[in-house]
Amino acid sequence: MEDTERSGEKAFSNGDVYLGNFKGVLPHGKGKYIWSDRTVYEGDWEDGKMTGKGQIVWLSGAQYEGDFAGGYIHGFGTFTGSDGSIYRGSWRMNIVHGVGKKQYCNSDVYEGTWKEGVQEGSGRYSWNSGNMYIGSWKGGKMCGRGVMKWANGDLYDGLWLNGFRHGYGIYRFVDGGYYFGTWSQGLKDGKGLFYPAGSKHPSLKKWCSSRNCDKNGKNLSSLKSEGKRSSIKRSLSEKISVGGFLKSSSRISHGGASLKENWRRSDSARDFLCHDTSCTLSNSSEVGQLELQDNNALVYEREYMQGVLIKEKIGNYAEVPQEHKEHNKFHADEVKKKSCIDIFDGRWSHYLRLNLQLGIRYTVGKITPVPVREVRSSDFGERARIRMYFPKKGSQFTPPHDSIDFYWKDYCPMVFRNLREMFKLDAAEYMMSICGDDGLRELSSPGKSGSIFYLSHDDRFVIKTLKKSELKVLLRMLPNYYCHVGQHENTLITKFFGLHRIKLRGGRKVRFVVMGNMFYTELRIHRRYDLKGSTHGRFTDKNKIHQNTTLKDRDLAYEFHMDKLLRESLFQQLSLDCKFLESQQIIDYSLLVGLHFRAPEQLKSLKPPDTIHTCESSPSDDGENSKGEFQIPPNGLRLVTHEPNSVSTAPGPHIRGRTLKAYSLGDREVDVLLPGTARLRVQLGVNMPAQAHHKLHHDKEDSGEVELFEVYDVVLFMGIIDILQEYNAKKKLEHAYKSIKIDPTTISVVEPNLYARRFTKFLEKVFPDLP
Repeated sequence: MEDTERSGEKAFSNGDVYLGNFKGVLPHGKGKYIWSDRTVYEGDWEDGKMTGKGQIVWLSGAQYEGDFAGGYIHGFGTFTGSDGSIYRGSWRMNIVHGVGKKQYCNSDVYEGTWKEGVQEGSGRYSWNSGNMYIGSWKGGKMCGRGVMKWANGDLYDGLWLNGFRHGYGIYRFVDGGYYFGTWSQGLKDGKGLFYPAGSKHPSLKKWCSSRNCDKNGKNLSSLKSEGKRSSIKRSLSEKISVGGFLKSSSRISHGGASLKENWRRSDSARDFLCHDTSCTLSNSSEVGQLELQDNNALVYEREYMQGVLIKEKIGNYAEVPQEHKEHNKFHADEVKKKSCIDIFDGRWSHYLRLNLQLGIRYTVGKITPVPVREVRSSDFGERARIRMYFPKKGSQFTPPHDSIDFYWKDYCPMVFRNLREMFKLDAAEYMMSICGDDGLRELSSPGKSGSIFYLSHDDRFVIKTLKKSELKVLLRMLPNYYCHVGQHENTLITKFFGLHRIKLRGGRKVRFVVMGNMFYTELRIHRRYDLKGSTHGRFTDKNKIHQNTTLKDRDLAYEFHMDKLLRESLFQQLSLDCKFLESQQIIDYSLLVGLHFRAPEQLKSLKPPDTIHTCESSPSDDGENSKGEFQIPPNGLRLVTHEPNSVSTAPGPHIRGRTLKAYSLGDREVDVLLPGTARLRVQLGVNMPAQAHHKLHHDKEDSGEVELFEVYDVVLFMGIIDILQEYNAKKKLEHAYKSIKIDPTTISVVEPNLYARRFTKFLEKVFPDLP
């Protein structure tokens, strides 16, 4: 019969030869296949395809032994490269995928998870130099939470991005000193606390326990009970909490016991993390704080800029503001969890976010197919609303959901649809940014409004709750606002993209406005200032200042020197925007300014004093940076002629307007070049280069804080915010009352014309006109 198994030999016309069992005319069972290029496979076959156990040897000397399926290397096996490297672990469709261990030809070793041939998930990389990293990987690079120990004994435990330290972390020096702070692209960047060797420092006992929680505070140790195969890809914190790196893996089969045994023997992972760090690993799910051994511990409050120390204050731990101590806790996310409105704490806030996402997805999906047209007066009227009821169980028009029943109202949908298109926002991207599975993050209010702020997962949009009076102001001024932003593409006024209302059971109504995030940038924002031009009460208690505090007028310690034409463009637009706000009887607005500092130009040949040999972004080579120590990149800013195809970073997802011209380059459009970082397009309020000249601040004369430099190169981001406060009868009474006790020119509440003139005059001092 045709299907009867038989043995034999068959030569093919292309020179290939098969020796073994057949089923009909197809290789089936045991057999050996020799290709014309002398590659040899010997093992199991099924219906003409390599399936089962087998070994393949290439002419180069490379060989694989293990599982096959459907003609592919698939399952578990060992690959020995022609260069002497050895990989033992999981495969999928001829590609390394899953859990495995690879020893490179230079004796480097990686043990952990792989995805499509590169390291991704949790893993440990050991360099032949003695350096070792245990932590998260993405795309073959260290990314996420991880611990790096260098051969000289230094250790860093914190966040990584693209192979560099990036975010919060703790650096322990071999001499016993500690630094708690933030990094950007491998260099210290921002504020931190340094405990020198020999001084008492915080106990890390509870801090190690806190590693059992992810950035959302979820207890990772509880996830182990799920028993799913995908658990091997979870964060390193979960694996460390059981005292043996990845020892619970169940993904290895078909001879993988020896590899699993290697994982179990990795008790060095525990020693690696805890050796000489005064800490013990614990399975406790409690997120602890650093316990101080002595309130008189010597501590240095420091601030760095691209690895350069720019400010230092020496004191003891008891004198450090509580907000600074908070940075000693490990934060994988800078977002504050506590809401400003008690009724929306906990599950209510969660429901509110879900309702908002459901409503926006429905509204945008409904309005997008409508043909584009110019807005009409009826698009601003009372009837320009979309209303819908969202029952939990779903309806003919709405899907079932996990939130509570709610009523949805969308204001002026055609107007905001046109505004989004005016700022070149794609409807699908807009929905994915706000309504995607990653959800919204809640922020605490930087002001006294009591509003709830949400940030989209990709940081592109800010969503703020409004009072009923603010909603009325926005609806009243919306026709003129639409005209203003349409006529002035460089406007600095807040970009509005949606206005919505949610009505919950019981009649409570919550109103939201969606705005563009003016600080959406790859650059780190080191300082934030909210500038109104008034002086009464416009300062921040120094004990309440932390790294992300938005400072006020009297806190501003700099004046900014800009190119003549850049400054001229700024004040031309400020004048136009202030006239518009004055015409709408708006006061209490402010210029929100974000500063990205660059290390001083004269230090570009220096190196950070505490850096040592570290790993390459991709450990596929010899594991060490080819440049040796971390170099401070060439610093300073440089204006260059604008080249559209050379700009590596877009100015933002909702920035409209022309590229600005610079006087220093002969009145030509310009980009700003940040050596070692990017080439950025300069637009009004975005990527604007300047020099920040430090002014002596009387509040710091006796603080013991040392400013090491007087001039910095900065990149500015700015925009006019809080434009929904109308100068009404209530505000007039407030002005009259405060004027009795306080100089009326210093208070925030003044009539619109005076407010606009004072606002502009103050900014002229902040951005002085240079001769």
